[in-house]
Amino acid sequence: MQDNPHQSGERLLRLPEVTARTGLGKSAIYAGILAGTFPVGVKLSRRATAWPSSEIDAWIAERIRRAGRKG
Repeated sequence: MQDNPHQSGERLLRLPEVTARTGLGKSAIYAGILAGTFPVGVKLSRRATAWPSSEIDAWIAERIRRAGRKG
């Protein structure tokens, strides 16, 4: 059983890393959250939010999968 996030490789990514990994800007990320098309972050404190790396990886994989479809 892997309940410890460090053992599973799960990390919390802060906004600069999320923007670097997705290629999206801050405004596009928050617009996606409001539209329901981007994962909602985890509130760490009143002014700090982070995203589980697995959710960002899944979001990226879905975009790649969709791009591979023939229209």
